[in-house]
Amino acid sequence: MKIAKVINNNVISIYQADGAELVVMGRGIAFKKKPGDKVDETRIQKVFALKNKQTSDNFKMLLREVPMELIEIVEEIITYARENLGRNLNENIYVSLTDHINFAIERYREGVEIKNALMWEIKQLYKAEFGLGLKTLEQIKSRLDIELPPDEAAYIALHIVNAEMNEEVITTMNITKFIQQIINIAKYHFKMEFDEESLSYFRFITHLKFFSQRVLSGTHYDNNYDHFYDMIKEKHPEAAACTEKIEMFVNKEYNHQLTNEEKLYLTVHIERVVNR
Repeated sequence: MKIAKVINNNVISIYQADGAELVVMGRGIAFKKKPGDKVDETRIQKVFALKNKQTSDNFKMLLREVPMELIEIVEEIITYARENLGRNLNENIYVSLTDHINFAIERYREGVEIKNALMWEIKQLYKAEFGLGLKTLEQIKSRLDIELPPDEAAYIALHIVNAEMNEEVITTMNITKFIQQIINIAKYHFKMEFDEESLSYFRFITHLKFFSQRVLSGTHYDNNYDHFYDMIKEKHPEAAACTEKIEMFVNKEYNHQLTNEEKLYLTVHIERVVNR
């Protein structure tokens, strides 16, 4: 195993037999080394196999200026999200999350604090991701002696959700806002709070994530479910009435006309979350 590039004293890249490039991290792994030298495998701590070349190049650039301790924290958080939360994350999160936290630390040192306008919504809608954000802040405080505000836990949560949905962070923020608006319409219609720990609520939120993506991108799906929607509307009139309110809101605020298939699924999920 030979060094292809020296990024800094702690990071190198190597090429596999199939030509794929790996980013390898370890304390002092590149000290007094140059391309072509043999890799000291005893010093290897982390190996990043990023398939997208642009993502890999961006990550290598970032590694030149980000402390190794922060890279370790981010890598551990991503691994935790994948293995313990079962999240399928886009590999670009290595770049986006590392860059965000590094910039947040810079702002902290300059005394600049940015509030997260969707803090409450993120805590409610993405509880596991927000909890992981808090865990990240604890690690940053413990290992870097930097105490970032709780708003940053919400931003970290957004990056995780964003990587799961393969969206830009600003789009994820818009999706979060949209989901909360729909939930509020349903709560006000039924004059009740929902059991946020229930499986039905989890399914409702998951449905709204994908529904919001279609609304915000202006796409539809429609398989001519008119007959099925009429049946559901007759069987669950209150849930259907709530769906009609949502339809009016989405049409007015987002200029998106719901199809009968979209109304069918919304009604079914609303009925479940209200009555189970």
